[in-house]
Amino acid sequence: MEVQVPAAKPAAMNERTYDVVVVGHGAAGLAAALAAAEAAGSATPRVLVIERAPAAARGGNTRWSPSYMRLEAPDRLAPHFEDDMLETSGGRSDPAYIRRLAADATPVLMWLQQHGITFDRPPNYFLTAAAPRIQPVGAGAAVVEHLARAARDAGVTFAYETDAQSIELAADGCVTALHVRAPGGTNERIPTRAIVLACGGFECDPAAMREHLGAGAETIRPITAGTAYNTGGGIRMAIAAGAHTAGDWNGMHVEPVDPRSDQPEPVVLTYPYGIVVDRHGKRFFDEGGGRVDETWETLARTIHFAAPGRIAYAIFDASLADIPDYQRAVCTDRDPIRAATIRELAAALEIDAAGLTETLAAYNAAVPADAASFDATRVDGLASSGLTPPKSNWARRIDRAPFLAYPLVCAICYTFGGIKTDAEARVIGGNGPIPGLFAAGEITGAFYGKAPGGTSVLRALVFGRIAGKRALDCRTNG
Repeated sequence: MEVQVPAAKPAAMNERTYDVVVVGHGAAGLAAALAAAEAAGSATPRVLVIERAPAAARGGNTRWSPSYMRLEAPDRLAPHFEDDMLETSGGRSDPAYIRRLAADATPVLMWLQQHGITFDRPPNYFLTAAAPRIQPVGAGAAVVEHLARAARDAGVTFAYETDAQSIELAADGCVTALHVRAPGGTNERIPTRAIVLACGGFECDPAAMREHLGAGAETIRPITAGTAYNTGGGIRMAIAAGAHTAGDWNGMHVEPVDPRSDQPEPVVLTYPYGIVVDRHGKRFFDEGGGRVDETWETLARTIHFAAPGRIAYAIFDASLADIPDYQRAVCTDRDPIRAATIRELAAALEIDAAGLTETLAAYNAAVPADAASFDATRVDGLASSGLTPPKSNWARRIDRAPFLAYPLVCAICYTFGGIKTDAEARVIGGNGPIPGLFAAGEITGAFYGKAPGGTSVLRALVFGRIAGKRALDCRTNG
């Protein structure tokens, strides 16, 4: 049930309507709200969650996410967890932040289990071996529903269609209130000692996308319906309140998806086993340059910023069906486009038939005649010879009808640039932590270069929980 924000009344500076105000209803925000309510103990928690989306659309990216987590089991991290995260960032991520994530990962999953969330280790959509993953049963939607229910039962108040506008600080730099635009457009002041910002990145702020990621970035498709609410408001508010920034502001997690589908995250990740061409029928990318989780961001970004019309096509032949369980790497609900010949396929795709025919002939001449060593589950070393760009693995002929194709475009999951926090989820400003201001999830800048798979929802939960506990301390500590 939707609960509206009560109209803020003129109040003395020491009056607190809420102990903690959380901005955002995804994994990070719900973890913060529930942790704060639990930390209140027997006292009645005065915790408010505000969410700019309607109640039916609550949950942000989390609701639609598969929520894979980089663990072997709920009580066991994936091997080399910290080293792999640092390596992915080129050594630029904060080691203390990563150590805290590693230390609190299994405790936070135990906490989730106490609130009814269970985990399994299903096959994910990577056919090539990647770091171990587990997943909440019911994926991100289960995380949202279970934590929201637990928070309501613990006495947390929720307000939907309520948009945070600015953070009010006292003369001594401490948080004193959050200003919001409530349903109906009224502006209200909510007194509080602590604010937790958990309202996502800036992937649906066209101006910021263009400024930080280049011309055309503003047109990248959101990966899910929840992504559309991430317009960078929390980041701007924090910066206005003195927060420093962190993370790779030129970085984002993007994926190659089928533009025909309205499904959330309709990825097509079989591209290493075929070729990817542009509208002219020309290859422009080493489809076999590494495991899918190592190449999919580069492919998606290259499609958007380099391919004519910002679209490409993954081309296969009948041998795709020989790969066991290949369908789990294709999450679109649309069938591939099929044809008996390459020219007919080009016509169906409305791309250059001569260019595609020429490309395929050159490709088939450059790949090994014997594809017996082909292995879709590992980097198999089956490489082309004398081909530009090369195909470094999984290079086998494409010559068995029927031929099939999926169109591909770039879709964005989240941005990397955000506000600077420490291992206690405190927002960092010019003089250190800003008293009473915390942040968790995609709004915080922690990633550089590439996204370390299986850590986005996990870090939201870990640091959301830390933020909620620390924020409640501000009742007495200011």
